[in-house]
Amino acid sequence: MPDPLLPSSIDDTISLLGDQNYLAGRALATVIFLALKMKRPLFFEGEAGVGKTEIAKVLASALDRPLIRLQCYEGLDIASAVYEWNYPAQMLEIRLAEASGTTDRSRIESDIFSERYLIRRPVLQALSSVGGKAPVFLIDELDRTDEAFEAFLLEVLSDFQVTIPELGTIKATEPPIVIITTNRTREVHDALKRRCLYHWVDYPAAAQELEIIRRKVPGCNAALSEQIVAYVQKLRTLDLFKNPGVAETIDWATALTELDRLALDPETISDTLGTLLKYQDDIARITGGEGTKVLEEVSREMQAAG
Repeated sequence: MPDPLLPSSIDDTISLLGDQNYLAGRALATVIFLALKMKRPLFFEGEAGVGKTEIAKVLASALDRPLIRLQCYEGLDIASAVYEWNYPAQMLEIRLAEASGTTDRSRIESDIFSERYLIRRPVLQALSSVGGKAPVFLIDELDRTDEAFEAFLLEVLSDFQVTIPELGTIKATEPPIVIITTNRTREVHDALKRRCLYHWVDYPAAAQELEIIRRKVPGCNAALSEQIVAYVQKLRTLDLFKNPGVAETIDWATALTELDRLALDPETISDTLGTLLKYQDDIARITGGEGTKVLEEVSREMQAAG
């Protein structure tokens, strides 16, 4: 039975995300709509902090589905990502069987390698529908893992199934909505990308970022919101070690609102840069005079615009 919460058009997709305060451009809404229709995984690339992970959270909330997150890291293995056996419980079962005089090894083996002793990790959880609804499965920052783990994911993304030697193949009755994110610290293999619909998530334009601030930080003064967005947009042109993302813009607007600021000034910027920039070299560069120059440019442009 079709899910009535699934969008029926691209415009519906934009509205669905907008209702969750996520502002999506038409290109992003199109690829999300197609992925939902075609039941294909979504592969999002982009700089850290542009809102890739947030898309999965928003879809889970909008579609009323559980969110299962696999946070990737170097050295991630199958035991942590897919499943493992509850070895202490298995050993206890073996000892109890021995104590009771059971000698049928095949029976003992079938007992201990059953669902009762299986610990489901995120991949296996994602292949299980909860309440008749397949979950949203977020594979976050895939580029942090190695190629061996990528190769393992091919079966999951192609057939929505995993093979457990002791139990056989476990296949999803309803494919999960899969969202893969990467910050592009390394290239992900083409074989995995071919199984997905791809979209590059970029920093938002000024007007879109301003609307995000208005929605996420409604208490922020309107003039200050415009200054914040203009300032952040300028910073992203300076080739910093790490440009501020949308999350940092929201944090900065929140911090300035909490401090009851109505406008930016050099002292305020210097005092609060830690909410916007996360590397000391970037902070030192902006505090050391370049930040004042950016503020002067922003002020002139805003005055010229009326």
